[in-house]
Amino acid sequence: MDESTVAYYAARATEYDAIYRKPERQPDLRALEQWLPGHFAGRTVLEIACGTGYWTQFIAPAAAHVVALDAAPETQRIAAQRVSADKVRFVVGDAFAVPADLGRFDAAFAGFWFSHVPRARQREFLRVLGERLLPGATVVLIDNLFVEGSSTPRSEPDAEGNTWQARPLADGSTHRVMKNFPDDTELQAAIAGLGEHGSFTRWRYFWAFEYRTSVR
Repeated sequence: MDESTVAYYAARATEYDAIYRKPERQPDLRALEQWLPGHFAGRTVLEIACGTGYWTQFIAPAAAHVVALDAAPETQRIAAQRVSADKVRFVVGDAFAVPADLGRFDAAFAGFWFSHVPRARQREFLRVLGERLLPGATVVLIDNLFVEGSSTPRSEPDAEGNTWQARPLADGSTHRVMKNFPDDTELQAAIAGLGEHGSFTRWRYFWAFEYRTSVR
């Protein structure tokens, strides 16, 4: 994640969870909270960009263990208050350079992170992630659909196809944040040669994409 985005999420840490209180999104959130844990039952999970631990709190009870990575210690301090320390290890780090000494995992999760990955680096991120996973590991990505009237307006695509949002914070600052909205076709293309059995699930405001790392 680039430095400006890390700085934005660090500044936003104490107000981040307000996004989960949008009234129109509550049915989808309840559905996702029920849908997600079963994918990680009994597994060792690498969570990318755990943020304030909103999704970690649903994954950890089902998983054998979770290593939760994030670039912002400010959000991780909030996350650590949500989950049991014996189930989750928090690591400050870069999603494009996941430390090798963390070992290898049989599952991975990234919630509302893939939309911040530049389109030109999507396969790089998935390749780096795959290096920390066992063959046949389960990977689940969840993220936003763009919905007029609920989503923050986005810019026209730049030369690489990325879109951006202007996001205000309570301190009066406004931050330009990359936010892409990939579809099933783009996600299937991104895992080509890296994963298989890609499955796209759509709700009103969110999507989930599940695949297995390639078995060689």
